[in-house]
Amino acid sequence: MIRVLLVDDQPLIRSGFRALLDLEDDIEVVAEAADGEQGLALTEQYLPDVVLIDIQMPVIDGIETTRRIAADPALTSVHVVILTNYGMDEYVLDALRAGAAGFLVKDIVPDDFVHAVRVAARGDALLAPSITRKLIKQYVTQPLPVAAGAGLAELTGREREAVTLVAHGLSNDQIADRMVISPVTAKTHVNRAMTKLHVRDRAQLVVLAYESGLVTPRNP
Repeated sequence: MIRVLLVDDQPLIRSGFRALLDLEDDIEVVAEAADGEQGLALTEQYLPDVVLIDIQMPVIDGIETTRRIAADPALTSVHVVILTNYGMDEYVLDALRAGAAGFLVKDIVPDDFVHAVRVAARGDALLAPSITRKLIKQYVTQPLPVAAGAGLAELTGREREAVTLVAHGLSNDQIADRMVISPVTAKTHVNRAMTKLHVRDRAQLVVLAYESGLVTPRNP
């Protein structure tokens, strides 16, 4: 059973998402919160698999709530997905850096929403190719952080290749096809890269890949 916590200051939004998730036999909404402070407390109490968090909320906003969840060693199994009305806005990069596994636009198609929750729950959250393209556009106009490339030298050639493919939005199965390896081996390369680079999940791996210059808009 996938355990989900909903954190949004709009009751109507929460009830809509709950109604969708309650239709699924393998998903349970364990609690709801109206602000980030409540969300953090309920995350610590229930240890959900997925926390769906709105960006703009009272008391503690979604980005700071995400940062605190990601920084807590007791909550490493929790996957945070940011909810936004605006798509790729100025908050999304901050949310990914804070530790979010990805984000969803609130007008998402219901089937895609449920699928995204399942993907996030298994720790294999990906940024959609359309989001990756928008990330690229952001990084084209931004200078690279000085320490962004720290740790890349520790990666093997195959791990660097896997990270590059993750940054282009490929799933483990697609990476396996491209690298002519098994999906299990592809996942191993990705997981080892995340460990060496000290990133929490694939979303942060994508951010680091662009920040470090490992992947550029001109790469195939």
